[in-house]
Amino acid sequence: MFLHITNARYLEDYKVAVSFDNGREGVADLADALKGPMFEPLRNKSEFPALIVDKELKTITWPSGADMAPEYISSSLPNLRGATNSGCIIYSRAL
Repeated sequence: MFLHITNARYLEDYKVAVSFDNGREGVADLADALKGPMFEPLRNKSEFPALIVDKELKTITWPSGADMAPEYISSSLPNLRGATNSGCIIYSRAL
């Protein structure tokens, strides 16, 4: 089963509130992912907030053409008591 992002909202710096199709939700800090020629331009704080959820790819994309795998974004979420990044529903909160 593939993991998909259903909703994403820019918060601040390089933090994004995300929801996945398996019910998992949280805040991903993507600062460490912004390396290399595709992602380096997103370090510009006027570029990073322009993220959208591409309805076809079902992940976060940017106008520059950059996108991130939902599995990577999920692994960037902090774990809560006894939770894992295995795709289970961990917690729910309003985005």
